[in-house]
Amino acid sequence: MNNSNYSKAFENRTVLVTGAEGFIGSHLVDLLVEAGAHVRAFTHYKPYAEKGFLAAYQEHPQVTLLTGDIRDSGCVLDAVEGTSHVFHLAALIGIPYSYTAPEAYVQTNVTGTHNVLMACRRFNSRMIHTSTSEVYGTARYAPIDEVHPLQPQSPYSASKIAADMLVQSYWNSFEAEVAICRPFNTFGPRQSARAIIPSVLQQLHGGAKEIRLGSLTPTRDFTFATDTARGFMAIGASRETNGQVLNLGTGNEIAIGALVEKLIEVSGSNARILVEEARIRPEKSEVHRLISDNTEVRRLTGWEPQVTLSEGLQLTSDWIKDNLSAANTSSYAT
Repeated sequence: MNNSNYSKAFENRTVLVTGAEGFIGSHLVDLLVEAGAHVRAFTHYKPYAEKGFLAAYQEHPQVTLLTGDIRDSGCVLDAVEGTSHVFHLAALIGIPYSYTAPEAYVQTNVTGTHNVLMACRRFNSRMIHTSTSEVYGTARYAPIDEVHPLQPQSPYSASKIAADMLVQSYWNSFEAEVAICRPFNTFGPRQSARAIIPSVLQQLHGGAKEIRLGSLTPTRDFTFATDTARGFMAIGASRETNGQVLNLGTGNEIAIGALVEKLIEVSGSNARILVEEARIRPEKSEVHRLISDNTEVRRLTGWEPQVTLSEGLQLTSDWIKDNLSAANTSSYAT
């Protein structure tokens, strides 16, 4: 299925995106609108009514902005009713905070996901659930395919494993139309400075001469944001993905040290890297290697990444240079 085909699958459809104001969610909203969908953009309620990256859609005829909380089942039911597809991206993300507040991750990522599942089952909506490559932990073999053992190396990854299992149980028990999208590390414009790429680029464009890091050797598989968003749409458009867990990644890896060297280059900086022991994760919690095997998603949907790492890093660097004060620091979105 090529890009145009899975875009056409959403024309004139009413779809819900939870976590719509977040990094990946907002890019997904953009692509769904381009595809002709009527999008319900579900965002976490904030008393100051800031719409962030969805501000341009406040008067848009194809977009309805909804506020609420996925931990509230009634709120979720109202949002899901009448939709053909639900892209569930809302989550409490970030590994470090999960050590401090693990219960909050269970409430949002597990109970919240169950609320979405129940609503989708009730209204026969197709659910595309967001997992994470963190559920694999440190690779026992590479590249990592979807049958790789799951290893909860943080409360965050444990909560996502639990949510994934709930989604699969609804397929096995009720034949609910569900699919699990498991992105590896996504990057690009709009990403919170919690993540390494925007964090380093903000420092570089702010004039930093030293970049302080933890371990330089862990590797990651980075996918550009629009490619990840297209992957969600490809999975949602194909019923062959029902009941499946599908990796979204490029199949290429880069060590953190080498990545930061690239960031220094694309930003035009002459900063140097310093390693700080205090920034190194506990050994049993560190994920040393993540690289995806994306064979299944390619086979079932025809999806493949279109933006190279170098192209994506340059685009991201340029965006951050122009938007130094626009970083979204919220952790309640994907």
